[in-house]
Amino acid sequence: MLKFILRKMAYGLLVLLGVIALVFFLFQGFGDPSRIVMGQTGDSTTQANIRKDLYLIDEQGTPIPKFKQFLYYLNDVSPVCIHSKTDIEKKKLRGFFTGGEKKFGIKIPYLRKSYQSKREVWTILVQALPGTLMLALAAMAIAITIGIPLGVVAAVKQNSWIDTSAIFSSIVGISAPSFFMGIIMVYVFGFVLSEWTGLHIAGSWFAIDDEGQRRLSLQNLILPAVTLGIRPLAIITQLTRSAMLDVLDQDYIRTAYAKGLSRRTVIWKHGLRNALNPVITAITGWFAELLAGAFFVEYIFGWQGIGKITVDALEKLDYPVVMGSVLISAGFFIFINILADILYGVVDPRVRLS
Repeated sequence: MLKFILRKMAYGLLVLLGVIALVFFLFQGFGDPSRIVMGQTGDSTTQANIRKDLYLIDEQGTPIPKFKQFLYYLNDVSPVCIHSKTDIEKKKLRGFFTGGEKKFGIKIPYLRKSYQSKREVWTILVQALPGTLMLALAAMAIAITIGIPLGVVAAVKQNSWIDTSAIFSSIVGISAPSFFMGIIMVYVFGFVLSEWTGLHIAGSWFAIDDEGQRRLSLQNLILPAVTLGIRPLAIITQLTRSAMLDVLDQDYIRTAYAKGLSRRTVIWKHGLRNALNPVITAITGWFAELLAGAFFVEYIFGWQGIGKITVDALEKLDYPVVMGSVLISAGFFIFINILADILYGVVDPRVRLS
């Protein structure tokens, strides 16, 4: 098991390295970022200082090659790093460092600073991350709670009106993009029927009370969570139905009935457990995708998460924030896929991890 996990982590690191390279050369490999930071005003001295901070030129004013700029960026975002004492103090790096002038350390990844607000990107994204995780977890909870039982019932009641309705609804749910469903949900439940539902067109996961403190506001979570959960709900329903139909035709199911086990026990204990592998694949894969798919849903509903922060940053050409959000999303995607592979062996003993 340990060997398997280490191998998966190594693959994950290679994927993450590829993402870092792609993100860097896509957003910072072209043009002069110092122009964005400085704006329309500023003299040559100010621009030179900004270019030094961004590793575009060295102390002598000589342009630094793009590949070397990438190595500097990789050193910043990597938890394992080598930094000078001056860099550690200037960037306020947090972690454990040892050595002389050049220190080896293990630190919290440094995603640099926002071009617009001058705040650390890590701080901006960590503050927005709870909103995105809350939205993704709520959407997946809705999809799992409804999708698995509906898929099981559709398989057991094959060719009935329940089965037909489940299949039709799943096709509609898969075909409808999240941004389109978001607009429909906003208009119908947040505008036309708002007096009945008590829901609003937009709102964050927190509210500011009279004392200026943040308070959790789950009411605003309903519409974006349902919107984001529609597609995974449809896929989980179809996968559960298909897997259950295959399992219910197996010999051990007939043996279980022959032993006198109740229909409920055979279906929910023996049948469903052996049908869960493709469902786990869908759940883990879609949870990772929900973190990315939440971008437009957050923007439509005004939900304060990484997605909305990223879209706003793109509009302002605030590339460090965009780069940081992509890296965090990629990290979650890799972690969740490793977790999915481990869960296969837990749920289905027939799976052997080597």
